[in-house]
Amino acid sequence: MLEYGLPALTALFLWWFSTGLILHLDGLRPETFRWSMAGATLLLVAALCGLDRVAAEDTPRGAYLAFACALLCWAWIELGFLTGWITGPRREALPPGATGWPRLRAALAAILWHELAILGIGALVLAISWGRPNMVGAWTFLVLWIMRTSAKLNLFLGVRNPGDAFLPAHLRYLGSYFARRPMNLLFPLSVTLGTLACAALLHDFLAPAAGPERAAGAGLVATLLALGVLEHWFLVLPIPVEALWRWGLRSRGAPPRVTSWDPGGGGPLDSRSLQTLLDDVAAGAFGQVESLQGVVRTRSGWIDFRLAGGRPCLEDKASGTETTRVVAIGRALDEARLRAAFAACARPAAP
Repeated sequence: MLEYGLPALTALFLWWFSTGLILHLDGLRPETFRWSMAGATLLLVAALCGLDRVAAEDTPRGAYLAFACALLCWAWIELGFLTGWITGPRREALPPGATGWPRLRAALAAILWHELAILGIGALVLAISWGRPNMVGAWTFLVLWIMRTSAKLNLFLGVRNPGDAFLPAHLRYLGSYFARRPMNLLFPLSVTLGTLACAALLHDFLAPAAGPERAAGAGLVATLLALGVLEHWFLVLPIPVEALWRWGLRSRGAPPRVTSWDPGGGGPLDSRSLQTLLDDVAAGAFGQVESLQGVVRTRSGWIDFRLAGGRPCLEDKASGTETTRVVAIGRALDEARLRAAFAACARPAAP
């Protein structure tokens, strides 16, 4: 009985614990990220070396070790992404009104380095494992890759519960690339194919003719695939999934506060002063500001500005609006000083 339950329990525990640990690490102060990535890189090297050693070991022990090594490789990728070290060349929110190809191009630019890291590490894992007696590590990485890619596509196309709570403060801008709708056309295909593949692996796992080494590998990978399908269902079910990893999310502290106001009091703002102010906000002069955006009137016209991912951006608007507005999000932002700084940017309108 243990040979059937142990693979499932092992995969379930490692999935739950490793996810929570990564969420804890990316919620710490940014100056700790270099140490987290340094430790994770050492584990990555050890995992690749370990994977090479157990690839010839066609035993239950080899299956468990290969599974753990593949998870460590994936953990390095996820930690690099969630700490903001490996994301993409675009580190700001999606431009308002972007649809179609411009939206897809911006979304790809936001995660390009992450996708290239997956390709690079995945190529190493496959090169080490492919064609050798123990391929559990390769199948584990492929399942993680396929299911995560499917989840990203579903987030882009639209789901009910995109999981914004799992995004750390420095990646909050990525939430602007998620579409909100009850379901999309890809979702049924994703869960159906995932379930069928899981059923095929479970058939191997439970087959009387399967040896203990094949049963262990099939059980580990099948459980991981089942958890991937479950994560897809989390995207469309209105349930508080973050409760599963509340212990990991505690490092992020209290949820961010949202505040908004009219910065100009009816008068235009000086665009040069506004640019300086946004640079100061990005440098941390007004506390921990996770996101800042708004629409203001200047002497030369209307400006749409935003600050996300630590980079300010100002764009001229083709048409104006009757109301100026600033929206700031942060856990420890100095709202009073920020409001006063915006007010100082205003000047009387030209006669």
